[in-house]
Amino acid sequence: MSKPSAPSPRTRVRRMPERAHYEADAVTAIVDAAMICTVAFQIDGAVHAIPTLHWREGEHLYIHGAKASRMLKALVQGEACVTIALADGLVLARSAMHHSMNYRSVVIYGRFELVANPEDKRRSLRAFIDGLYPDRWATLRPINDKELNTTSLLRIPLAEASAKVRDWGVEDDEEDLSWPAWAGVIPLRTETGTPRTEDDSVLSEAPATRFAGR
Repeated sequence: MSKPSAPSPRTRVRRMPERAHYEADAVTAIVDAAMICTVAFQIDGAVHAIPTLHWREGEHLYIHGAKASRMLKALVQGEACVTIALADGLVLARSAMHHSMNYRSVVIYGRFELVANPEDKRRSLRAFIDGLYPDRWATLRPINDKELNTTSLLRIPLAEASAKVRDWGVEDDEEDLSWPAWAGVIPLRTETGTPRTEDDSVLSEAPATRFAGR
């Protein structure tokens, strides 16, 4: 069975195309595994690239921020490029030129749209919080209309996206295999540390987060 083709010319992986993945499941898995994306856009001809928290619902990636944000205003007026990268392992070879890294990455092209309906905004923000801390939204002081009104919620479709992944070991030249240097992969992972409870917190036990041990 042949692999799916790139959804557009600008999403086609040209450098090391064997690492490309165009399946929707491959893209969404990486989007879900990350907390932060980088959004590139233009304002008055100047290029900006801003890291921001994101989440996914269905076939869209969501971001949020203050309604006065120049970035959010610019994103609904022009094209954007969203990138995500996760480092999974350090690949140590017998030569400096063959050292590498195992990683997962996604590039998304398109245009953000504003989510204006208050109930849609409230529901999506709940999905954002509960996605990080399962079932936490119901325990929080309810968000009020003023807070909701001063928050902009944007989303971009994942239709024009591609993933690029390296998830294997060392690729040394055959003549270097006997060189007396350690070769292998050192895995990398994200772990939560010990929670630091605020002195005035009513509860002492921290909530669980789905990113522990990633």
